[in-house]
Amino acid sequence: MIKVVVVDDSAFMRKALSTMLSKDPDIEVVGTARDGEEGLEMIRRHQPDVVTLDIEMPRMDGLTALRHIMMEMPRPVLMVSSLTSEGAEATLKAMELGAVDFIPKQLSKVSLDIVKIEDDLRAKVKLIARRRMSHLSRPPLSARVRAAGTPAGAASPAHPAAAGERPARPARPGTAQVRDLVAIGVSTGGPPAVQKVLSILPKDFPAGILIAQHMPAAFTGPFAKRLDSVCQITVKEAEDGERLQHGVAYVAPGGKHLRIDQKVSRIDVRVVEEPREALYKPSASVLFDSVAAGVGRRGLGVVLTGMGSDGLDGMRVLKAKGGRALAQSDSTCVVYGMPKAIVDAGLADEIVDIDEMGEAILQNLYK
Repeated sequence: MIKVVVVDDSAFMRKALSTMLSKDPDIEVVGTARDGEEGLEMIRRHQPDVVTLDIEMPRMDGLTALRHIMMEMPRPVLMVSSLTSEGAEATLKAMELGAVDFIPKQLSKVSLDIVKIEDDLRAKVKLIARRRMSHLSRPPLSARVRAAGTPAGAASPAHPAAAGERPARPARPGTAQVRDLVAIGVSTGGPPAVQKVLSILPKDFPAGILIAQHMPAAFTGPFAKRLDSVCQITVKEAEDGERLQHGVAYVAPGGKHLRIDQKVSRIDVRVVEEPREALYKPSASVLFDSVAAGVGRRGLGVVLTGMGSDGLDGMRVLKAKGGRALAQSDSTCVVYGMPKAIVDAGLADEIVDIDEMGEAILQNLYK
């Protein structure tokens, strides 16, 4: 039985989340709380496997409560976030502090259409409760991200570029560069993983990067801005028709797909609606398929933590065209779903811990 504590200042939300979770015979809601202080008491008393945590609450807000949880009694925490730019920024901060993932509140003018998240909520709770949350025993991401080779204390850990430091490039084979486009597919637990990867890359990274992160439309812009503030490469939300540049990472807008259009002397980034029937928007498979068609063996596909198998079909096509594939290791994934699908299909050229993925990407541009 998976034990869950629900923390939210709304009586309706506490009831709704508890009811949805309790529909699964493997989940038991062992306590609910109205604010962060009460939530900490419930967690100490019941020692739950998972906590769902609202952000805006009286007395003690969600971010403060999260800091206490991660310092005193680390365990998987799912943030329950409003679909606003403010909610997005707070949620991304929460994930930097150690939250595993988030569940969006579906807001409208007249009601909270919370039922839309029901299946996703139960699935995430069950998956993260059964994972070995090894990263919870380490300091938060903001205290760990440092340029490769930078001595401790030489620069702000959360912003390695702040002191002008450059991540050390790994040794390269004595061959010419083979690949100049990196496509990343990622879902549950993705924001900290993507930040970890991109933070390693140097400002003059010799390839363009396209990112399909499963995330609501209100979140992708703040997500890109947050990454841009802590990385030496440029990170931005993708715009339809812009020219792809080396040293720039383009984040697919939520609810849209990311494709490329290979021209004679350039590559254009396309932000599109089709295929509308895709289970995920953006879809990693749609991205990988487009990269395969556009640049073939010049493409490097990277699959990070996430539920399901999005990316598998597109990676098959990319590999058939001569591209390479990297998959995040089981032990460093929040949810070993998307990478597992690639590995089980025999498509992964390398299986890499998340701490080493940035350097692996640099190395694989020359393989």
